[in-house]
Amino acid sequence: MDLVRLLELRDGPLSVDEVLAAVRDPGVGGTAVFVGSVRGDDEGRGVRQLGYSAHPTAEAVMREVADRVSAACPGVLLAAVHRVGDLAVGDLAVVVAAGAAHRGDAFEAARRLIDDLKHQVPIWKHQRFADGTEEWVGAPG
Repeated sequence: MDLVRLLELRDGPLSVDEVLAAVRDPGVGGTAVFVGSVRGDDEGRGVRQLGYSAHPTAEAVMREVADRVSAACPGVLLAAVHRVGDLAVGDLAVVVAAGAAHRGDAFEAARRLIDDLKHQVPIWKHQRFADGTEEWVGAPG
């Protein structure tokens, strides 16, 4: 049985309810969720908008990451969706959930999943600031 229940890049709004539903199961007693949203400030600079771009392999890499987390956290159900495209301040950028028999396992898996997705999946953030400047975060140099 595949414990990775939902794993996608999306160019439209994300649903926390959808991600939660993906890890709902009679054997789940604890669910941990991480929701990342676009904040209006980055190190003292006002953020006007940002865009996420993904390499064509990004979903395949997301699957590899989720499979490794699943192997390290046996029995934990996992789900994750990440936005691509232009987002406004307050929009949801990523939603991750882990469902397990016990809360500690759910917390551990959710944290590992979001951290590994952030560091390993080729998704790049283009921030546009209120002062007219912009920067890329995570893009290859």
